[in-house]
Amino acid sequence: MSTTDQSDLLRRARNRRAATAPGRPAAAPAAPTGPAPLSHAQQRMWLMDHLGQGGALYNVPLATRLRGPLDPAALAAALTALTERHAVLRTCYPRRGDQPYQRIEPAAPVPLPIVDADGTDRLAVEAARPFDLATGPMLRALLLRHGPEDHTLLLTIHHIAVDGGSLPVLAADLAALYTAARDGVEPGLPSPGMPYAEYARQERARDAELTAAADARAAHLAGARPLPLLRPVPPGTRERRAALHAAPLDPATVEGLRQLGARHGATLFAVVLAAAFATLRTASGQNDLTLGCASGHRARPELRRTVGLGVNTLAVRAELAGEETFSEALALVRGALLDAQQHHQVPFDLVVERLGAASRGADGTPLLSVSCDLVQPVTPLELPGLAAENIELDLGLAKFGLALLLEDGPQPRCLVQHDRDALDETTAARLLDAFAAVLDAVASDADLPLSELPGSRLVAAQHPLVEALLADPRVAEAAVVEAAGGPPLAYAVVRGPVAPSGSDLRSVLRRGLNAAELPLAITLLDRIPRTVDGAVDRDRLPGAAPAGASARPGPLDLVRTAFGELLGSVPPADGDFFALGGHSLVAVQLAERLRTRVGLPLTGLDILEQRTPRALAALLATRADERRAALARTGAHTRTRPRTGTVLLTGATGGVGAAVLQELMAQGRPVRVLVRPESAHLPTLHGAEIAEGDLADLDSLHRAVKGVDAVIHSACTFTEHATDLAAMRALLDGWSGGPFVFVSSIDAYGRPTGTDVAEGGPSGAPVTAYGQAKLDCEQLLFEAAEAGGRGPVTAVRAPIVWGPQQRLRDQLRWGSTGELYQAALAGRPIALPAPAPGGRDTWNGAAWVHSAALARALAACAVPAHPAAGRVVNAISGHVSWAEFTTELIRLLGSESTLDQRPDADPELRRPWHYRAETLAVALRPEPGEDWRTVLAAMVG
Repeated sequence: MSTTDQSDLLRRARNRRAATAPGRPAAAPAAPTGPAPLSHAQQRMWLMDHLGQGGALYNVPLATRLRGPLDPAALAAALTALTERHAVLRTCYPRRGDQPYQRIEPAAPVPLPIVDADGTDRLAVEAARPFDLATGPMLRALLLRHGPEDHTLLLTIHHIAVDGGSLPVLAADLAALYTAARDGVEPGLPSPGMPYAEYARQERARDAELTAAADARAAHLAGARPLPLLRPVPPGTRERRAALHAAPLDPATVEGLRQLGARHGATLFAVVLAAAFATLRTASGQNDLTLGCASGHRARPELRRTVGLGVNTLAVRAELAGEETFSEALALVRGALLDAQQHHQVPFDLVVERLGAASRGADGTPLLSVSCDLVQPVTPLELPGLAAENIELDLGLAKFGLALLLEDGPQPRCLVQHDRDALDETTAARLLDAFAAVLDAVASDADLPLSELPGSRLVAAQHPLVEALLADPRVAEAAVVEAAGGPPLAYAVVRGPVAPSGSDLRSVLRRGLNAAELPLAITLLDRIPRTVDGAVDRDRLPGAAPAGASARPGPLDLVRTAFGELLGSVPPADGDFFALGGHSLVAVQLAERLRTRVGLPLTGLDILEQRTPRALAALLATRADERRAALARTGAHTRTRPRTGTVLLTGATGGVGAAVLQELMAQGRPVRVLVRPESAHLPTLHGAEIAEGDLADLDSLHRAVKGVDAVIHSACTFTEHATDLAAMRALLDGWSGGPFVFVSSIDAYGRPTGTDVAEGGPSGAPVTAYGQAKLDCEQLLFEAAEAGGRGPVTAVRAPIVWGPQQRLRDQLRWGSTGELYQAALAGRPIALPAPAPGGRDTWNGAAWVHSAALARALAACAVPAHPAAGRVVNAISGHVSWAEFTTELIRLLGSESTLDQRPDADPELRRPWHYRAETLAVALRPEPGEDWRTVLAAMVG
């Protein structure tokens, strides 16, 4: 990890802390009254429907062929129970005045018509049938009977009620409810997630904050233009007829792309996105591109089992000059994706509002008309006792003008979907060929320059300024030349008895273009000089620099961006370093930043000698050529083994793991993080080596632990104890030695007989299932260390972890503290345990640890010869009584709750224990802001 990556990560962390820094406690929100508003995503969906742009476009059909003894009555009962469990499925969206709202209807039986298959396309017709959002329902069911034990179940749900993250929850719940209805037993399901109506209320309560953030995102998109590859769609109701083009990919290509991402700390999706940018840059001839991708809002624990529309569209903007290698382009796109992900909660409809006319091109094409995604084959709806097969139902509708997709799975495919009105079939087919070829090429050689990647230009090189000028009937001919580091130069041939001046034409352009798009000047000519092949002869245009003036342009835009980050504004290509305010210290910082981003040797002296971005870019291009030539001579290849001292960290996207990652990065220690593929793009992982995997994927654990020098295992399912134990065995099987630190829990102590609990002391009955799983994992760890002579190993038992991270703020709402929090939030009386008879248990409360302190302690244990080696130790910041905790909670929430000590209070609150933590006392010593009152204020928010 470079110093630049460390400082960037810490800067982001400080920004997040500043955003959640405790100040004056806000008054508690009033208990919700009246109907819930629509979330921003729902509002966008409702508006499309209201404007006649919905139809079947937002129908979500799920069709499954079920073979075996199906019980239709049990299935109907399960569907009804599903809508009882998830109120969003029985919510409709009427209007009050001009504003829609959520109206939750009472639970009622879900009709399940059973019809015989008659050879007609009944499924497609039913799936395309529109919904009435004002009256509902949002879920429809149909059972098609092919034979006594052969059926097709079709569920059609409107997108306003579900998203991709909802479907696995619905599938699992429906399977459990069907089994329960069939067997006459209770389903035994976990509690559902936060009601979607509450999620919408919480989002709308942040509208002022989100609006301010949307202003910043709109500023980031200033000057962005739609992809010129797409043709304008005539106004009026769009048909959105889709065409899908597919090409098979070799699984080895996808694996090569995945490994490429791993080498560059990027996910497979980031690699695919970079390939899409590269393909479209060549096809369109446009360097500055903006693509859309989907982002979910399910990071918070209480939303993981929430059914509803929790997605947002992210605008990812990147500028690629063409001289970059694909690896360099990947770094740029990855950074742009991380930047967009940091603002994933900002609704894109708010950004569009802030952009105004700039959200569309001059021809009306939306800025975000092109999307990119990594998709998985649809899995069938599994019902116990039945063989299930997914039935693909393509409604033939396109949400975007163009979508570039990679379908990952046993038989991977490259896909291009397009709106037939926005793109012709021939161009789409050529684009598919180019996209697939780019993916194949970069999987084999990521050091290819973008200009050498497969593909060709698919659109005429018509500059938007040329289009705008030619739209004026007084202009007969026009040309535009991009000027390095500044606005373009425009040239026009005018006609008519009263010819306009260049200033007149520029004034007309100002009415339809952003200031950033306006030319520096418009020069009037008698004719546009052209070469013999009809191209504009740039060399004969007055004021334009000759073509090829810089034979070695190099990564010019990247260099200019780095200049701007350190000097306050992006300079022109020939801006002088010293004239721009540079000095020797900035030269060293600039060299380090560029060295990190392009992976080429560069010193502060180079900056002082070259002085301008253009000269530096040319120097970097030369050094890139030299490196490629040296690699070709020696046959060397990129090093794939982990760096010396690499620490494997599991659970890096959780509250504890995120804090540990930040601490390790701050210490300059190389880190490999085990994360799920869908989470690997999170900003907190910036700079870490990514190992895609999951606790349930034992092969991924073997791969992740291979070759590392230390392990901090903080990941945990909390409820699937068999998975936790299997994961521990897999890590230990692949562990070759070095410190292994396991994040355990004080739940492993159970209910000790005394109130003073020593580190590693005996457990007292009863021990919860969670605590027993931790004990079993500890036993596996120490047995492995003893049997294999590996180590050192440490089990760090932590209590409830508090900190400013979102995941940890959510933990405040769980368990015993969660009961107190909910009571205080609702203003209900709060009962605390009275002292036990005989004077015992005069104190009851909670042990806690600050996430940053725990991170310091875990990092300290992950070195050889630490005093904690070979032991079970505790990580405790302090203890707080329930009375103190609840009193402060009531104050922070502005609650009207009262406290009362009663013998019949929740027995889970009877916790008289104090846990010693001598071994890690130095690392746990609190830093400013780590007292319990400050962190509680931050968590309450």
